[in-house]
Amino acid sequence: KAKLNAVGIVGLVENMPSGTAMRPGDIVKAMSGTTIEIVNTDAEGRLVLCDALWFAQETYKPKFVVNLATLTGAIMVALASENAGLFCNDDELAGQIEAASEATGEGVWRMPLGKAYDKMIDSKFADMKNTGGRWGGAVTAAQFLKRFIQDGVPWAHLDIAGTAMGSPKSDISQGWASGYGVRLLERMVADNYEG
Repeated sequence: KAKLNAVGIVGLVENMPSGTAMRPGDIVKAMSGTTIEIVNTDAEGRLVLCDALWFAQETYKPKFVVNLATLTGAIMVALASENAGLFCNDDELAGQIEAASEATGEGVWRMPLGKAYDKMIDSKFADMKNTGGRWGGAVTAAQFLKRFIQDGVPWAHLDIAGTAMGSPKSDISQGWASGYGVRLLERMVADNYEG
């Protein structure tokens, strides 16, 4: 048994058009109090995920946070279905994930984070926008999530859009609903937190 109390949080919502659905130009407030300008209503998953990340940190005070999400089509353009995009604010955590990836065959490729990308989600009307536009979409989505990670908390975001759905059939994956990340995270915990 791992000497680690792992907590899994799943943000479940109903995504349905209605007379009260969000519209471009709306400003919403996240659980953290951050205001977000809606510029793209199709970038809605990150609105749920940012609250889940905030809730996890406020409630459990974790040693580190890893989130997996089929967040962007942009990561599929960059990496196809071979690797998940790994965005991480901590080199040690990134190294643990990369080593587990190598051991399990569940590929990851570390992607950049940085101030130039973060500026792309600045808003004139709110604390931030929900998307940075067409260019660097997977990176700006990760930068969006990073704004909800509290200071000093190691965090990794795995954008698994390409690896989780529609990946080629293999010994590990049968295509759709591949279960990507289960072996990866189990190995990361076993190698770094058991014993």
